[in-house]
Amino acid sequence: MKHRNRILVGLAVITGLLVPLGALASSGGPAAAAPSSKVPIAYTCTGGDFASGNLTTIPSGIYSSITITGACAVTPNATITVLGDVNVASGAVFDAQSAPSKITVGGDVTAASGSLLGLGCLPNPPKHTTGHPCTVEPHRQSTIVVLGNVTTTDADTVLLNGITVKGNVTLLGGGDQAGNPWSIKTNWIGGDLVVSGVTPEWIGNVILTNITVAEGVTIDVARNTVGRNLTCWGLAPAVSGGFTGEVNVVGGQALGQCASLMDETPPSS
Repeated sequence: MKHRNRILVGLAVITGLLVPLGALASSGGPAAAAPSSKVPIAYTCTGGDFASGNLTTIPSGIYSSITITGACAVTPNATITVLGDVNVASGAVFDAQSAPSKITVGGDVTAASGSLLGLGCLPNPPKHTTGHPCTVEPHRQSTIVVLGNVTTTDADTVLLNGITVKGNVTLLGGGDQAGNPWSIKTNWIGGDLVVSGVTPEWIGNVILTNITVAEGVTIDVARNTVGRNLTCWGLAPAVSGGFTGEVNVVGGQALGQCASLMDETPPSS
């Protein structure tokens, strides 16, 4: 039987560490005009000020594509359909992680150097910290589906929380050693998840290579369901399996530094 490569990614949050981006959802930035309901348009979001949290808001609508060149956030509870791609330009901000929303992307999501890409928010499950509560309406959660791939290159910050990606997630380089943590939690990924050469404050993944987090901080690889293999190497300064009960379920093998971080029960196919 051919098995689909299902990956549910989770990360146990280090106690006392706060994500400083949640306040973005309270911005009062200008909202651009909604697209025509008859003819989808190629939408470009500009303006906004990340430093002050005054972001330009993206309204509900059907778009042929979305390009982010400014500091932009989705309107709380927005329903957005993108027929093509979402592209976050160098140094731009796309915050869809502070407020609940429903977003469907028919193509790919890409984020360039120095950008911030935030997709999805969801409450913490009981006795665990693998959620990422929305700042606006924290009891609610987003529904975000990307039918293609999610790819970032030298992004400053990547936050993927409870989203579905039918293709691959590839995060290459980036991170801010003095700033924001990366959050990769409770996602369903149909293809491969590869993270390489990044330097965030902390991060949790399924395929981990050459990642160094801040000194004195542990990389927690926890509460993942992996249809194939869980592979970790070149991780520093330390790796752990998170809190009690946040085990990884691996259908194949747990290899390298993650060899001991798995439950013995294989995931269902």
